[in-house]
Amino acid sequence: MHRSIIYIFCALFGLALFSCGGSSSYNGKKVFNMNLDQNLTSLDPAFSRNQNAMWMTNQIFNGLVQIDSNLNTLPCIAKTWTTSPDGLIYTFILRNDVYFHADTLFKHTEKGKGRKVTAADFVYSFYRLIDPKIASSGGWIFSDKVKDSTSFKAINDTTFQISLIKPIPAFMNMLTTQYCSVVPREVVAHYGKDFRSHPIGTGPFKFKYWKEDEILVLLKNEHYWEKAGDQQLPYLDAVKVTFISDKQSAFMNFIKKELDFFDKVDGSYRDDILTKSGNMTAKYKGKFNLRKRPYLCTEYIGIMVDTNAAITKNSPLRHKKVRQAINYAIDKPKLIKYLRNGVGIPATSGFIPQGMPGFDSTAVKGYHYNPHKAAALLAEAGFPNGRGLPVLTLSTSTTYKDLIEFVQGELGDLGIRVKVDVSHSASLRDLMSKNEVNFFRGSWIADYPDGENYLAVFYSKNKVPTGPNYTAYYNDEFDRLFEQSFYISNPKKRYEMYQQMDRMVMEYGNMIPIFYDQSVTMTQNNISGYAINPQSLMILKTVKKE
Repeated sequence: MHRSIIYIFCALFGLALFSCGGSSSYNGKKVFNMNLDQNLTSLDPAFSRNQNAMWMTNQIFNGLVQIDSNLNTLPCIAKTWTTSPDGLIYTFILRNDVYFHADTLFKHTEKGKGRKVTAADFVYSFYRLIDPKIASSGGWIFSDKVKDSTSFKAINDTTFQISLIKPIPAFMNMLTTQYCSVVPREVVAHYGKDFRSHPIGTGPFKFKYWKEDEILVLLKNEHYWEKAGDQQLPYLDAVKVTFISDKQSAFMNFIKKELDFFDKVDGSYRDDILTKSGNMTAKYKGKFNLRKRPYLCTEYIGIMVDTNAAITKNSPLRHKKVRQAINYAIDKPKLIKYLRNGVGIPATSGFIPQGMPGFDSTAVKGYHYNPHKAAALLAEAGFPNGRGLPVLTLSTSTTYKDLIEFVQGELGDLGIRVKVDVSHSASLRDLMSKNEVNFFRGSWIADYPDGENYLAVFYSKNKVPTGPNYTAYYNDEFDRLFEQSFYISNPKKRYEMYQQMDRMVMEYGNMIPIFYDQSVTMTQNNISGYAINPQSLMILKTVKKE
């Protein structure tokens, strides 16, 4: 880190550091030190489309509601809410004690505080997501669910109302996303696109400094409204983020206790930390805390199944039995053990991952490793031992090359010859979004904790390029069930319908779920209160540093 940046950080506190040369002790102040291996794209919640952006905006902003560690939807700025009997009108009663962070653009404010949040701020913030001039990546939350700007109403300062054009049982879950954070109109209007680097929110930490690719500093919001019992949150005085792209270097900083937090076990040091069974190695036992938990992410291989498409018309993958054979041919537990040191759960159920409310491995039975059944299906399809099959091209990004090469070997044992095509993630995503690749590695991370988010990938109206139906799966019965689920408010009945749809996709074989991911978090022994959740959402307001 540049020494000039270190001194700027010292000045932010108005305190002398014990050492401005890398020490993590800041004169008694509780500073949470962490690293992101990629730069932030934006601190504007309307563009919080990736994990780094979501993590940081979640510290600076609040929404109507929030999730807890078990993915329950809890009050946030909204104290209570009601839904009309037809499921179309949501009415929220807001707290009257929430203020934006202090900023000179606010007029007539209390000392040290910004302006009080009102229902009109939510009208502005939510319409901003669907405003074509803004082009928010979160527009999907409201774009097909509300009529226009009149669907958001401020009944008075503390009563906010949303009118939907169709019932959406998962709607409250959607409102927990960082996209749905409240922002102040006057500040956004003043900065325009530069609000990305001048964020003003209501969250537990307020923005102080950001030098892109180098350092981000957030300071404690002394006037934060939320408490834990009688104690005001947050406990930390500041959050300092560095941007070291080399994961091995960043991990060494964690080992030297220059970082309080580290996540993801990268291949370059995975064997150093974890045994093949996924436990911490003897080398590090007791030196820091390591926790694993289901993460709502399904890693999969997709197969294009629209036979009207030129790349599918003559492909052997158009045969269902070939697709099913491929599903049976992959030893998922072996892959997780040897390539991921036990991080991940074999995806032997459906597309909806373990950790999602309603997940039931007894209700959705997917594919377990069965090479004999795979061989029999391949023969039934007219390709005994792979005879007559052309070489299949399986596309992946650089990061997942080892995983796909493992799959290549498994399919080779069955007699299916596979060529691995490696490209940059952005290039592969572009091909997928045009249905121009028919055998590819993909992943789906939950935007909100409801199975509908996963099943939407196979809904016919979600065609590319505007939707995520990358396998071009079109099924009238699936669509009927998907649309019918909107009108089922009983979670148990809705989950049963989700399971029915998941079974349909699995039987058709247009997608091969490989594993349900797990988050791995490491914290120093003097860190407590870091709650992990299946969405891997960073929540720092409850963290304590001894």
